Amino acid sequence: MPWSNQNGGGGPWGGGGGNNQGPWGQGPNRPRGGGGSGSGGPPDLEDIIRRSQDRLRGVMPGGFNGGAFVIVLLVIVAFLAFQSVYTVQPDERGVELRFGRPKDEISMPGLHFHLWPLESVEIVKVTEQQQNIGAARGSNSNAGWMLTGDSNIVNVQFSVLFTVTDPKAYLFNLESPASTLQQVAESAMREVVGRRPAQDIFRDNREDISTEVRGIIQGTMDTYGSGISINAVPIEDAAPPREVADAFEEVQRAEQDEDRFVEEANQYANQKLGQARGQAAQVREEASAYKDRVVNEAQGEAQRFISIHQEYANAPEVTRQRIFLETMETVLKGSAKIILENKEGVIPYLPLNEINRPQAQPGAAR
Repeated sequence: MPWSNQNGGGGPWGGGGGNNQGPWGQGPNRPRGGGGSGSGGPPDLEDIIRRSQDRLRGVMPGGFNGGAFVIVLLVIVAFLAFQSVYTVQPDERGVELRFGRPKDEISMPGLHFHLWPLESVEIVKVTEQQQNIGAARGSNSNAGWMLTGDSNIVNVQFSVLFTVTDPKAYLFNLESPASTLQQVAESAMREVVGRRPAQDIFRDNREDISTEVRGIIQGTMDTYGSGISINAVPIEDAAPPREVADAFEEVQRAEQDEDRFVEEANQYANQKLGQARGQAAQVREEASAYKDRVVNEAQGEAQRFISIHQEYANAPEVTRQRIFLETMETVLKGSAKIILENKEGVIPYLPLNEINRPQAQPGAAR
């Protein structure tokens, strides 16, 4: 057959005869290398692939297909590199595990490498997180129902703001940190609300309740070694159950009216008390002024008596006469009688009796 005649005269699948063999044989003799001396043609691609296969067969005995092996090897290397490199974001921290046991180092933000699959990594978010607890107002859930100290039922909806301070403790000291935190927060809130009246949780002492609940949660989580820091426990809403909401609203309105009436009564009492205090101060001032006036008058009279006594001691007769005249002047000044010691020289028609009479009003006669 001409196909099997490899030494014959140039069949299409045979040797092709001479030094110029067919396309599926050794191929024509061409210069080797990338355009060496004596030839300007390009290198033979088939020859390069054949030489690479020969080299791979020498390395891997058994007749491996070199191209498939290289592809598989590159895929495995790429997969290992992809699994071994990880990135930690600025708000995260990483904890590497070797054979399931955590390392002491904490991976900070950036690009990191670990030996996968011998090592793995757990990523934890370390910025402030919020966990909502309780059912919203109007929902059918009774998750937030709590019993107050005065035997009332309230629906409390609140949140827990926390930060992970120890990623390794957060990951491995608790089986489910989020569930544990929710249960501890609910227990702490029920404990505090159960010791207080419903009025405190509604509007009077929410800040005190939040502070006390935060302390209880933090103490419990520290006991568990959770690696969590509680920042705040804001109470978002507190309402009675829907079945008794109308009655609670009536009670709230009555309490508001009571507060308003008490405030008005306090204002009225303060007003009256201010007026009474002002009047009392006025009376005290008048009494003090009267006291000062009486004392001053008494002191003046005493001083005048002393001065008169001193003058009397110097000139008794003159002083006696002067005292007599002044006294008679004071006594007779309001009398209607006129006494004359000497009648001579007095005009008989002088109307002495009319001198001290009060004058009639101008329109009285008419």
